[in-house]
Amino acid sequence: MAKEWGYASHNGPDHWHEMYPIAKGDNQSPIELHTKDIKHDPSLQPWSASYDPGSAKTILNNGKTCRVVFDDTYDRSMLRGGPLPGPYRLRQFHLHWGSSDDHGSEHVVDGVKYAAEIGREKGEFQIFLDALDKIKTKGKDAPFTHFDPSCLFPACRDYWTYHGSFTTPPCEECIVWLLLKEPITVSSDQMAKLRSLFCSAENEPPVPMVGNWRPPQPQKGRIVRASFK
Repeated sequence: MAKEWGYASHNGPDHWHEMYPIAKGDNQSPIELHTKDIKHDPSLQPWSASYDPGSAKTILNNGKTCRVVFDDTYDRSMLRGGPLPGPYRLRQFHLHWGSSDDHGSEHVVDGVKYAAEIGREKGEFQIFLDALDKIKTKGKDAPFTHFDPSCLFPACRDYWTYHGSFTTPPCEECIVWLLLKEPITVSSDQMAKLRSLFCSAENEPPVPMVGNWRPPQPQKGRIVRASFK
């Protein structure tokens, strides 16, 4: 049986390259951003998102994160503009978080680690958190409909962008990252709800789902650009 990747000491990010050599590539994510070194690029356009809440389908616990899956068979929920070469359909979003509120995000800004990061990718956020009760253990899923993920965006649309990779195996280097400058606020109680999930199945000894983030990777000369001055 092939070794399954994860976030434990025996199969975590330090080992991913053993199964997926590209994980040691030149365009890996996440990275640490040093804002004093980032220049404004006036050619970067604003981005826009149009989401159809009816395209949300299911929420699931895959043993590594909680994921919300959307219907992407046609242009229902779209992200356009910014540095993107064309329109993108929303297929899923998932989260990364730590064991305490002082870390958990994958990208780091000027040394600051945030408590969580939404990868795609408030009152509406509570609807998402309430659904976690149905997917406590690995392999569980539940219907999750009529959710508008734009509730997860801050009011400010300023962003940084760079060329990188997926932050989970197989770590393909095909991602145009848009990192929003302004974080959104979630409470410690809401973070605790995320940490109440388990990466073990119902019939296994309980293993809390925490620390499901990849540390920053070498930037290797890549340029990060800012949409704002």
